[in-house]
Amino acid sequence: MAACVLCWRAARLRSLPNWRKSFTKAQHIRSKDDITDQEEKEVLHHQESSFHGGYRLHYNPLPYHRSAWNSNSRRQTDNDVEDDQCLTAKAPSLWQQGSHYSVCTSRHLSTSKNTLLELAFNKVPEPERPSALQHRNKNPESPDVKVDPRAFLKCRPEYASVALDLTSRPHPVEWVDVLPLLQKVSVLKGKMKPIDVSEFFKELSKLHPDKLPLLKRDQRFIMLLRYSVQHLRHFSVPQLLEVLESFVWLEIPSSHTVLGVYEAELCRRANQMSLHQMLLAADLWRCIRRQIPQFLQRLHDSFNQHLGQVGVPELVQMIYIIGEGRHCPKDLIRSLEQLLLRHLHHLHPEEIGTVCLGLFKSQTSISEGALTCIVDGALSLVTEMSDFAVANVMKYLRFSYLFHRPWLEAMAQEVPRRAHGMAVQGLMHLALTCSALHYRNDSILTAIAERIPPLVPHCRSKDSCKLLWAFGTLGFLPSQNPSFYPSLTESLRQRKAEFQHYPEHLLTGLLGLAFVSQFPEDLIALALSPDFVSLALKSTHLELKKDLFTLDGAVALELPRWTGPRLSPKFREEVAEMLWKFMQSAMCQKPEVLEAESALQDLLGGEKFVCKRMILPHTRSIDLEVHLDSSGQPIPVNPPVIERHKSFWICSVTSQKLQPNLELLGLHAMKRRQLKMAGYRVVELNLQEWMPLLRKRRTEKLAYLHCKIYESL
Repeated sequence: MAACVLCWRAARLRSLPNWRKSFTKAQHIRSKDDITDQEEKEVLHHQESSFHGGYRLHYNPLPYHRSAWNSNSRRQTDNDVEDDQCLTAKAPSLWQQGSHYSVCTSRHLSTSKNTLLELAFNKVPEPERPSALQHRNKNPESPDVKVDPRAFLKCRPEYASVALDLTSRPHPVEWVDVLPLLQKVSVLKGKMKPIDVSEFFKELSKLHPDKLPLLKRDQRFIMLLRYSVQHLRHFSVPQLLEVLESFVWLEIPSSHTVLGVYEAELCRRANQMSLHQMLLAADLWRCIRRQIPQFLQRLHDSFNQHLGQVGVPELVQMIYIIGEGRHCPKDLIRSLEQLLLRHLHHLHPEEIGTVCLGLFKSQTSISEGALTCIVDGALSLVTEMSDFAVANVMKYLRFSYLFHRPWLEAMAQEVPRRAHGMAVQGLMHLALTCSALHYRNDSILTAIAERIPPLVPHCRSKDSCKLLWAFGTLGFLPSQNPSFYPSLTESLRQRKAEFQHYPEHLLTGLLGLAFVSQFPEDLIALALSPDFVSLALKSTHLELKKDLFTLDGAVALELPRWTGPRLSPKFREEVAEMLWKFMQSAMCQKPEVLEAESALQDLLGGEKFVCKRMILPHTRSIDLEVHLDSSGQPIPVNPPVIERHKSFWICSVTSQKLQPNLELLGLHAMKRRQLKMAGYRVVELNLQEWMPLLRKRRTEKLAYLHCKIYESL
């Protein structure tokens, strides 16, 4: 006898005296490697000394130097956040340690009327973020590959009025050249005018970057910061922007309390600023890496009010800023879409990449027609696009789930040509998009697989796990590249510590391996250990129960001699029940499922010959199970005891839309393999074949099902 089952896959103000007491301590950006023992002693001496009537300037920067990046990092680059909209991977962060210094300044700087100043220097500092300037062209994954996310600014000279070119740093001067300026600051003191303050900052910003830590602990520089706040309301808008630009070159940390006062002043002046000035201000804040939601809201309002002034540079820069702010107001989406369609044919290759990245980072959905036009435009320029721009187009396709066949076919030509010069992150995004769109092309996968093993030392656990997931989902077999899976699996072993912070990454990688029958037992033992399971379940923003359940079920079937840890029976029952309730309320009610169940009952002779259930609950899908004897006669499914000589057949209908050149991927392919291991035979009913039949006559549906089931005998 035989049994058949139809399966469906189941488809984030203090007082002046208090201020005086709090103005004695300042903390500066400096790597520990840059501090000599003598300097440390001097710093400690300053910290322990009591200065009568001193003041404290509080800010809490963290070192920006490459030494802060390590394999156990808690925060990764800002661009990493964009990766995390797929596979439920969430934005990571990097542990960084601050070096604290104390700097004294004279009590004569005080003024009893400067409320803004009190607010600035009494505010508790926020955790530090690295500046965009210091991470420009630094790629932690692959030091020999440089990526500039702001390369689009080179496309047109007009960008100079709305953005800062970080490659055009002022010609550096030495420490001896700025000493006279600092001396002027100490002489002028309260006699400084706004123009003096802005000019001092402009000249000091030319100091060689290596000497910036020395400047920041100079009490005359602290004095200048204080007077800049005192004169803040007297600055013209151009002077404000000039000082803000100086802060970029001076690498003022984003948590510095003085920036809060500048932000408030720029928000207050928003109505006095032109669209270009607001775009430039937003870009300068971006270079400082300070979050400015209130100012961005004013920029959004201003943009909607000045649509007639928006050309290509303003449009692209606005989308870039929206992406970096991770938010696009709903009332702005329609305007952006119309402007994009109007200017599309004038966009340069890098500008198209920036548009796609901005829309991706801000999770902004535009119409399918508009997106298709954008990708068509990218396709016409694809050979001129940088690797970074190509990856950005792929990211937005992944977010939008748009299957743009001509573009993907072009990738089959471009990726093999580009892969050898790409870094890990770009390659990961290419693979992840192909996975999300269920587009398997061996030219693309082979080129990526050949490039990855040499780059494994530069892979974060996040990169390795997402690559494993993507390749596993696409059914790229280990035999197709013998070093690909072993090298990435070994990288997971080298970075086990990272999974204490990101348990979801380990589960992502192990499931990707399970899809292609790879089961590294040491890593599985870690993932199913009580401590790791407890850690994974503590995550309130992630639902990892199903991933744990799927991994555990796969181990039970494919590693029958497994003696390592397993999930408790209670846990398995709880998740299975949760999944079944979901299936009953969602998948079981879909027209294609109901119609298949009804047609099978008519074909085989009644309800008793068809059973709808989850045969393998860990595969997260329902099944329509039927039993046939060796002569093809249907047998009731419900009897609890089935004769041993009877075989079980499964007819599987996937609810996912598969592309014509594919049919089984990832979880569904693993399910089919495991059903066969459990003694079932599987017949696949392609959704693209079955759905059109829902509109046909009953006889056509029965004929189709009869053919599928009995031809498999």
